[in-house]
Amino acid sequence: MLTVGEKFPSFSVTAVVSTDKDKAFETITEQSFPGKWKVYFFWPKDFTFVCPTEIAAFGKINTEFADRDCQVLGGSTDSEFVHLAWRNNHADLKDLPFPMLSDIKRDLCEQLGILDVNAGVAQRATFIVDQENIIRFVYVTDLSVGRNPQEVLRVLDALQTDELCPCNWQKGEATINA
Repeated sequence: MLTVGEKFPSFSVTAVVSTDKDKAFETITEQSFPGKWKVYFFWPKDFTFVCPTEIAAFGKINTEFADRDCQVLGGSTDSEFVHLAWRNNHADLKDLPFPMLSDIKRDLCEQLGILDVNAGVAQRATFIVDQENIIRFVYVTDLSVGRNPQEVLRVLDALQTDELCPCNWQKGEATINA
């Protein structure tokens, strides 16, 4: 698995960016959001139980990520058509403010090292990537355990200070002077 300090890989995928079928799809690459921090998070499968809770939770705090000049991007190995159908049929996903990446060929998941060999799907992985496309944070949970988007936001805040941040540090608190 790629880890902290490594370059996020080159990729090109189709993403769902709207529920309007005429504007639903867009090509996204690692260069799509120049100068921005990015949070990439992956889930195992659409139309499941834990995944929509996480996706909706990231959606609810998307403006907080945007306020930090950070683009959220979520994805799985499902097709863009499955993503669109799920968004259109799940109340919590209809108004998602970020792209849903379709890694149907599994190229990006394989490059990242997050393709679960037993299940054949993306692991529940999260990457925070800086403006230079360098991975600054990696977080992976078991397929059955959802992650905490507030914790991802807290880590982004800490990374953006370029300071030493103690355990449980929150934005606005003092950093460590060494």
